[in-house]
Amino acid sequence: MSDPYETTEQHLERLLRCALNSFDLSDTTMERLGTALTHSSSLHSSHHSSALHRETYRHTFLLADGSALTLWELVHGSGRDADAPRRHELYDIEGDAQIAAARLAGGFLETRALSEDASQADLEVLTLLSAFPPAPVPRMYAQDKSADHARRVLRRAENGDRPGAETARLLRAAFAHHITQVFGRQCRIDGRDAGFTLYEHAFLLLDGSETSLWEVEHTATPDGRHMCEVYGDEQTARRAMENRTRIC
Repeated sequence: MSDPYETTEQHLERLLRCALNSFDLSDTTMERLGTALTHSSSLHSSHHSSALHRETYRHTFLLADGSALTLWELVHGSGRDADAPRRHELYDIEGDAQIAAARLAGGFLETRALSEDASQADLEVLTLLSAFPPAPVPRMYAQDKSADHARRVLRRAENGDRPGAETARLLRAAFAHHITQVFGRQCRIDGRDAGFTLYEHAFLLLDGSETSLWEVEHTATPDGRHMCEVYGDEQTARRAMENRTRIC
């Protein structure tokens, strides 16, 4: 929650500094937030269990033009270790925050099933689910600043072999996109918890063709820091995840 004595500018600065994904907020959102005059924060929802502690906070800002803008902050961590660092994520659409929260719940269910105190029923349920992968969902392209979305995906990539200038130029012609979570898993690497999520960002271009970026989000880093890598094809992205499990 916010400090009652901090200014709106300080409050916003703290939110952006703590969030792992603050770079994913659109330029339009950032520009509007720059005119914030005052703010109000409240707890929107929470979940606490032996495996997962998660809260969602609502931060509403009154802007200079009289309109309001809301940021949704997702704060989460392992319920097994009270001293473990909490992770913060920030969204400007409530639905995106809800999807992220649901993703967390799914990931920790799998971790629980693989832990020492997992029940046989948990293992049987997960085995059954694994045997029947979900049916593919048809792409529903959204025309929502897709070229800007592609630019932000490429900008946050930290891997040196990420798609380069040619791909960036191609994606300037994107006018619609669709995001699919292809893979998600929590695991243990060298005695530490690590999470992997693979997303396909599919883009529809002005000439009617399609192309995709494959984004790997993971915490398989030496200090457990969240890291984003982007690749031009699914096979390379999956190979990168496999390599991460070996070197960390």
